[in-house]
Amino acid sequence: MVRILGCVDLLPLLLTTYTLISLSVSVKHENFKTCDQSGFCKRNRVYADNATSLGTSWTSPYALDSKTIKISNGYITGIIWKSIGQGQLPVELPLTIQFQQPGVARITIDEAKRQKGDIELRNGSQARKERYNEVDEWALVGQPRLDVGMKGETAERETIVSYGPNQKYKAIIRHEPFAVDFIRDEQTHVKLNGNGLLNMDHWRPKIEKEKPEGEEVKESEEPRVAGEDESTWWEESFGGNTDSKPKGPESVGMDITFPEYEHVYGIPGHTGPLSLKETRGASGAYDQPYRLYNSDVFEYEMDSPMTLYGAIPFMHAHRKGSTVGVFWLNAAETWIDIVKEKQSSNPLSLGIGAKTDTKTHWFSESGLIDVFVFLGPEPKDVVQQYSALTGFTQLPQSFSIAYHQCRWNYVTDEDVKDVDKKMSRHSIPYDVIWLDIEYTDGKKYFTWDEHNFPDPIGMQKHLDASQRKLVAIIDPHIKNEANYPVVDALKQQDLAIKNKDNEIYEGWCWPGSSHWVDCFNPFARKWWTSLFTYKSFVGTASNMFLWNDMNEPSVFNGPETTMPKDNLHHGNWEHRDVHNLNGLTFHNATYEALVARDNPPKRPFVLTRSYYSGSQRLGAMWTGDNQATWPHLAASIPMILSMNIAGYPFAGADVGGFFENPSKELLTRWYQAGAFYPFMRGHAHIDTRRREPYIAGKPYTKIITQALRLRYQLLPAWYTAFHTASTTGAPILHPHFYAHPSDSAGFALEDQFYLGSTGILVKPVVTEGAESVDIYLPPGHTYYDYFTFKTYQGTGSTITLPAPLDTIPVLMQSGRIIPRKDRPRKSSGLMKWDPYTLVIVLDSNGKASGSLYIDDGESFDYKSGAYIHRHFDFSFGQLSTSAIPNVQANTKMAKQYLKSMQDVSVEKIVVVNALKTWAGRREVGITEDGGGRTAELAWFQGRNGEADWAVVKNPRVAIGGDWGIQF
Repeated sequence: MVRILGCVDLLPLLLTTYTLISLSVSVKHENFKTCDQSGFCKRNRVYADNATSLGTSWTSPYALDSKTIKISNGYITGIIWKSIGQGQLPVELPLTIQFQQPGVARITIDEAKRQKGDIELRNGSQARKERYNEVDEWALVGQPRLDVGMKGETAERETIVSYGPNQKYKAIIRHEPFAVDFIRDEQTHVKLNGNGLLNMDHWRPKIEKEKPEGEEVKESEEPRVAGEDESTWWEESFGGNTDSKPKGPESVGMDITFPEYEHVYGIPGHTGPLSLKETRGASGAYDQPYRLYNSDVFEYEMDSPMTLYGAIPFMHAHRKGSTVGVFWLNAAETWIDIVKEKQSSNPLSLGIGAKTDTKTHWFSESGLIDVFVFLGPEPKDVVQQYSALTGFTQLPQSFSIAYHQCRWNYVTDEDVKDVDKKMSRHSIPYDVIWLDIEYTDGKKYFTWDEHNFPDPIGMQKHLDASQRKLVAIIDPHIKNEANYPVVDALKQQDLAIKNKDNEIYEGWCWPGSSHWVDCFNPFARKWWTSLFTYKSFVGTASNMFLWNDMNEPSVFNGPETTMPKDNLHHGNWEHRDVHNLNGLTFHNATYEALVARDNPPKRPFVLTRSYYSGSQRLGAMWTGDNQATWPHLAASIPMILSMNIAGYPFAGADVGGFFENPSKELLTRWYQAGAFYPFMRGHAHIDTRRREPYIAGKPYTKIITQALRLRYQLLPAWYTAFHTASTTGAPILHPHFYAHPSDSAGFALEDQFYLGSTGILVKPVVTEGAESVDIYLPPGHTYYDYFTFKTYQGTGSTITLPAPLDTIPVLMQSGRIIPRKDRPRKSSGLMKWDPYTLVIVLDSNGKASGSLYIDDGESFDYKSGAYIHRHFDFSFGQLSTSAIPNVQANTKMAKQYLKSMQDVSVEKIVVVNALKTWAGRREVGITEDGGGRTAELAWFQGRNGEADWAVVKNPRVAIGGDWGIQF
């Protein structure tokens, strides 16, 4: 959030600067580095350019010593030697290659001198001497299952390893120069260092000679690459801050090639297309690499590789019939270049039939080279393999996937209650209302403004009467003010982030002078947990949850609006090493605090702005401070899809746009699109006009309400998709390439998507004044309009759907069964015991299937078997249901839950593409619990291209039981 009001205690210069930022409505490029302004980025690009210019005469100076190779129990270890010129001893780089089930390879390269602490730090620094090697403790889960069945053979020039299921994968490790090719089905799919761009800035002392008169000082006698700039080896200045770099240059880089793959996806967050663009050379390419350096980038621009709030260094490569992926496990500032080269075996073909190789170049400022390779072969396999490493997405409380109402700021507790009453009066469903920073006493977290919020408990009780919740913001900066117990304890217990001199770091944020809690410190996390108890955080109730903002961290007077890289964290790790992890650690601390707050514990809800691989385990994210413009609405879809395929599906964008005032048409269309965001929250800046849905007026309020009711109607399908994501890593929104991995015509589609495995296909309207949309339908599938049942046949081309303002283009794919709840309520909590509706969309063979997952929606009891998970199948004229196996079905908790749900039933079944032979029938037969009965059947003939359809009225079958319905 960019805020300017209420910060009277900020320095006048800062206040003026941020006021101008708020009013200018454009990103301040001068506040953020380009590659040329980032020393290690520029060096690695120069290194790549030098290698490219030399062509086949270039030889990478890195060689694996075959005499050091050891193969044992899923591991290969050895020593890579880096040659640095005649008369110089080579640099020792320990190599570990780990093969994990089911077919994942991990390649790690360290530096022996730093590993042993055999280096000298400059400027009296107390930083750790090693390369940062603890990213996996935060990003990964559990212990790897090693592939002890892998087999390897070493010859003079290469080592060949067979691994994976039935040893169907191969890794060919070339010794000199070091490189690794990964092979599946006799084809090479991933090449590491195939272009020889492996580059590790090894430690070297800074040697300064006396300056003879008339000559410049030479900083190092060591040979270097032609054109390499040493000026940023020892220190680097930007934005008025000088980075002391006590360990000297320590960047790492490597090229990763995907032979015959044209499309790559992932590495969020950025605002560009879902299928990533080139960054060098090509027409239409970006002129900068994709950057991953979590930053407070307000008013961010469209179609840009510029860094945003979070970083997930995970990339898919996809082609027809195959998907592979890589995960670059490094938390330092990272840049990625992408180049696509066409390869033709016939020089006379003029490019016809040429294959495209996608060549990527990854480089980070510090840390290890630590790369995971996933060989798929399908998109779902790559996502599942990655998610098994980093953790599956949180199964959230059910309220959190409903609608959230927010703005900066609801100004009093009476304001909150007034909004709540008006939402109810207008029959607009919502579940959560949010409080931004102004609820606090002078921006001191864990306090309330007693004048404006005199009765926070009463406010929360008011919300609870309608099963609604409250979310309040708490950020990592702690106001530096006397007699504030929180900051006093932070200082006394030595729990804050330190500056380069190992003294408590002071910066500026919303409260003015602030300190930052260091959540890498286990004692800090324990202390943070204590602050959230009901006794400590007076005025909070069990229906209050949390929002973590500004956790990149955002520092108003810091370089690139964050803290200096030579700051120190717990264990004396430099901030440069852990920057992209910082938001995750704070998110994690708040998550742990909410788990501990209640007994028995409830699933936390914590929204984060900053994230890294693994953050999906902790809660939702959103795309930050967007603008109320049509391009920002359009960009939200590929941004959220990118998060979904990167293992973090609980993602959303501010509905309506944070900055500026949307037109009523834009606001309405945004609610229609937002109804299909996994995380749906309306939010607005303090300087914008109020825009709660009931304010819009006719016909907009009615249309927005219809969109919200559609969201609530489909909550059973949403919750089932969330459960699938929490157990398999599957996206909640499926982009076309994921849903149809062999349909190459749709690999670049980014403006339409499926809701989980329901077959619901959505194409939001994102252009002003549109009355229709063009939607692509893959061949071999029939689709039906969700509202009218009009039929559309997929032929591998686009069709035009009508989309006036009151219409969301939503189709249903044949062959699916969709669960929903049709009774409108004020909140999802009030729907808990409502009956279900099943929508059966028959395919051309008269078949369909689907699933439904249910639990209590708030506790962790589901981990003890307290849930319902049903499979529905329609074939040969009969609908049947069966339990998806639950290994804990016989536990006491599971049985109690089933008993509590025994009266929840199916009240209606809708069959789309109903058989014409049903036209004369008036009833269906039902078998349940060994008995039989009938229910009323009504058949309707479709007109004007609509499918025939039928309705079974009130079958009263238990949602958690076995039964059959014979048509």
